[in-house]
Amino acid sequence: MSQTFDRYAPYALSILRIIAALVFIEHGTSKLFGWPAPTPTPAMFSLYWCAAIIEIIGGILVLVGFCTRPAAFIMSGEMAFAYFLSHHPKSLFPIVNGGDPAVLYCFVFLYLAFAGGGPWSVDAMCRKRA
Repeated sequence: MSQTFDRYAPYALSILRIIAALVFIEHGTSKLFGWPAPTPTPAMFSLYWCAAIIEIIGGILVLVGFCTRPAAFIMSGEMAFAYFLSHHPKSLFPIVNGGDPAVLYCFVFLYLAFAGGGPWSVDAMCRKRA
């Protein structure tokens, strides 16, 4: 059983990358375009607007697995910044301050920054050609 899991681990990494990026992109599109969930549009060049840009552009890069490591690193930093700026002042505990998603995104993207995009990524296709 362990050998089976080991054999499919790289593909699970790619699936984690794709799903995390898709859900993350939704946060950016909600902020900038009010879709799929309508939220107030932030003022241009505000922190909230910059976060939306990182979520959309970084999310697309991570989704396709292009420049996965730097994009994921930036997105991880954004989530750490968001957590300490918005959630942490309310309480030390993420379950109390509503910061669970920020913490999870932070560490999923930090993992991707170290692990890369996996076999189903543009990065992997480029490595095969080189």
